Amino acid sequence: MAATALMDGELGSLVKVSAAAWAAMSYARLAASRLLPGAPRLAALLPVVALLYAAPFAFSTSTFRGTSAFFLTWLGSFKLLLLAAGQGPLDPALSLPHFVCSASLPVKLRQPSDAKEKTVPAVTAGGRAPARVLLCAAVIPAIIYSYQFKNSMSWYQLLALYTAHIYFSLDLLLATVHTVIHDALGMEMEPQVDRPWLASSLRDFWGRRWNLMVPSILRPSVFRPVRACLGGGGSAAATAAAVLATFLVSGLMHELMFYYIMWNKPTGEVTAFFLLHGACAAAEGWWASHAAWPRPPRALAVPLTLAFVAGTGLWLFFPAMVKGGLDEMVLNECQGMVALMEQVGRRLAGATDLVSSTM
Repeated sequence: MAATALMDGELGSLVKVSAAAWAAMSYARLAASRLLPGAPRLAALLPVVALLYAAPFAFSTSTFRGTSAFFLTWLGSFKLLLLAAGQGPLDPALSLPHFVCSASLPVKLRQPSDAKEKTVPAVTAGGRAPARVLLCAAVIPAIIYSYQFKNSMSWYQLLALYTAHIYFSLDLLLATVHTVIHDALGMEMEPQVDRPWLASSLRDFWGRRWNLMVPSILRPSVFRPVRACLGGGGSAAATAAAVLATFLVSGLMHELMFYYIMWNKPTGEVTAFFLLHGACAAAEGWWASHAAWPRPPRALAVPLTLAFVAGTGLWLFFPAMVKGGLDEMVLNECQGMVALMEQVGRRLAGATDLVSSTM
């Protein structure tokens, strides 16, 4: 009963946070439409940014805190800071529903000027999203069930379990958002995950295949400004420094996400993970800039890339989750959600029986 009451309370908090986010983003749109990019617009938007950083504290469970932190604290605040500079995906000329959804959710709208050949994959992706939701909804319970056997698993088996959990949870989240926004508002969105198991380099994995909303925000907010300040795109050193700065910011934001989720002080391991990947991605770019230098064949590059991501994740990324007891939190919360859904089902069944008996 306690778990059911907890999840029931979280749904109430979700309604309140959603209403607050809608009101805050409506104000942000109004302020951006009245003020030119620069200091005045930034000053007007900073209270909304502060609200977005406070929003996850409204929730008691790691699932809702983590989701709201990713949607609002990270992506939402970065989009508003870009809007203050007159950049990024937000535009006060967008209709209110489109602006609020674009600001509050991990979506990137397709531009009308995109090539026609890009329109066909968008429709296909929109049609596939419900199937992805059903697939993830079927797989995730099996993953949650497997956690009770984790004490008898090897580190490599746990790595496979954690990796599958992260992938299917993120895909479920993004596919659900895609389906709702596509069906409710008719908005076409760019894909957010593109077969990461086919990545042939770290730059390919992080920049073009995994959680693509993040790099699309970090490029204009971190990478391009740092590179411009250090000499522009013609300098290899400036590009490498910009790559490192981008991965550093990503690592720090991941540390913040972990804090919201688990209430544990940052350990620095996740930041070290992203800095290591940033250094290696910069080295990849330096090597690729020499056209005459050899490249590994794709058949070799793909397994090497995946092995590096998995090995460094096992070393630096996943220990932070295990030490924080995230798997136990998720297991307990999933049990509470299942109990709540069963309770709602029984109430609906009882209401249906009552209506039938009175007819």
